[in-house]
Amino acid sequence: MGAKLYGATGKVLRVDLSQGRIWEEVLDEATLRKYFGGTCLGVKYLCDEVDPKSDWSDPQNRLFIGSGPLGGTRVPGSGTISFVTKGALTNAASSTQANGFFGTFLKFCGFDAVLFQGAAPDWKYLYIHNGVAELRDARHLLGQDTWQTEESIKGELGYTERNMSVFSIGPAGENLVKFAGIIGDRGHVAAHNGVGAVMGSKKLKAIAVARGKGKVEVVDDKQLTAIAKQLVESARTEAGVVFHWGTSRAISVAEPAGWLPVKNYTTNAFPEHELFVGDRVRAVFETKSYPCWACPSHHRELMKVTEGPYTGYFGKEPEYEQWAAWGPQIYQKDPGAAVMLSNEVDRLGMDANEASWVVGWVMECYEKGILTQKDLDGLEMTWGNADATLGLLKNIAHRRGFGNLLAEGVKYAAEKVGGEAVNMAICTGKGNTPRGHDHRGKWWEMLDTCVSNTGTLETQLLFLDLGIYGLPKQIDPFSWEQVSAAVAKTKGALQFVDSLVTCWFITRGDLPLLCQAVKAATGWDVDFEEALRVGRRAVNLMRFFSIKRGLTPDLEQPSHRYASTPVDGPVKGRTILPHWQQMISNYYQLMGWDKETGLPLPETLRELGLEHLIAD
Repeated sequence: MGAKLYGATGKVLRVDLSQGRIWEEVLDEATLRKYFGGTCLGVKYLCDEVDPKSDWSDPQNRLFIGSGPLGGTRVPGSGTISFVTKGALTNAASSTQANGFFGTFLKFCGFDAVLFQGAAPDWKYLYIHNGVAELRDARHLLGQDTWQTEESIKGELGYTERNMSVFSIGPAGENLVKFAGIIGDRGHVAAHNGVGAVMGSKKLKAIAVARGKGKVEVVDDKQLTAIAKQLVESARTEAGVVFHWGTSRAISVAEPAGWLPVKNYTTNAFPEHELFVGDRVRAVFETKSYPCWACPSHHRELMKVTEGPYTGYFGKEPEYEQWAAWGPQIYQKDPGAAVMLSNEVDRLGMDANEASWVVGWVMECYEKGILTQKDLDGLEMTWGNADATLGLLKNIAHRRGFGNLLAEGVKYAAEKVGGEAVNMAICTGKGNTPRGHDHRGKWWEMLDTCVSNTGTLETQLLFLDLGIYGLPKQIDPFSWEQVSAAVAKTKGALQFVDSLVTCWFITRGDLPLLCQAVKAATGWDVDFEEALRVGRRAVNLMRFFSIKRGLTPDLEQPSHRYASTPVDGPVKGRTILPHWQQMISNYYQLMGWDKETGLPLPETLRELGLEHLIAD
């Protein structure tokens, strides 16, 4: 028996779906201290156990779902979980997170993480309760959307709303749509890089975790409670708009700043942006609070549409990126339609960002005569057509007609159509797509999206005190040197938060305070530099994995439309392309990577405790 662990159970539940075998793996404190949990621990398993050159759908691929040392504690948003796998869109490393209750309930059941391998001979779901796990037949759940699946499993097992967390795939995951997500707890989404397709390839329909009777033991509960209150108060006062109204207010910040995605990047003007902000929408529609674990914020509400053609529709309030996806990106101006589309995408089990880039691309191709109504199975894909958009999304999720091609992602679809259609696709050379922003007005996000190893952003500058990273308090968003330095020097902060695992919006990436929380929970005296090393350890492991897979610098480029020059708005005429190679080179150098290949240098690996990779 080792020393008693605090803040962690020290156990990973392993599931071999091919053999129907379930067992527990015990982790020692040294491993937990080095990799913490969540993203970093998941990436360790990915690198240790998966051949980078294998395909994402190979049964040997792993699907890791993990909490961390703050999971299930009084820290707000600590029900968050991190998913790590080899993603479908890039066929390389992937990490994405979802909020809700799963991480807390998993810890209460005695596990820090669940790790799946193999592929079931027939459809299954995993049921975890009070330290016990069992695979159950899921064939009767096939075809159900993610909300239906959650309701079916809770009803079947006899659990009420808040006593079980269910994350599942919808028809998109079942049909291996390459931007399928894993959705649970009424609309919390692990979306990026096709993690739902990976789950579908394993014939795993859902994971259901009962609340359990255990608890997370911590070293200093009184101190952790005080820190949790401080985090809440800081979020309430310093990020009050998000705390009270969610992320929707960003719509009306983005439009006048030039980073709201409008009409597939063909314009930056969307005068109707105020219709979509939280204080206006919540005043019109009916809402009900539905917070995550230990979180008092009103980040997302349950919502019923009360005006327009979709009156009576009930679902989850969209996040900013869903508002952006189903409002300005497809030039759709009815908030009720955006609520409907956001929830239908969740129910079908797809990433709203990628789906909207696909739909926006189709609409532009339709407008320009590249695609016709006949090509699109009778759908009239005019700008803002919400009904036609829903029809197209259903065709994608079920891989029907032209939807079968679109299910491969916008990069692949554009290359298949060819000609001018290629120049209208918004993506990177690796095949992943941006978050719901126009990155021509946010250069740091374009750079980070292109160099990311996860299929989505790896860096988050929002809320950060840049001074503690050796950066100016304010950076010039259009200076190639300042932007590339900011992305490199803050790299690791987000991965540390995703290894704890907590919600960025409520903890705001406050690493010094989170280090204090870690000490109160685990007893580990972690400082700011160690926290960054944990995050950078995850980044460099993913980088190493992706390079062994075949990543080369020429893939870390934005597509033609992604890097195009805005024709209007506040960033009209600004272009990133003349500075791109300087940005990449500076970023590689500051990351401690070879300036030409992007490969982590031996001294970088030694500094991060990854010496065992040097021989490779």
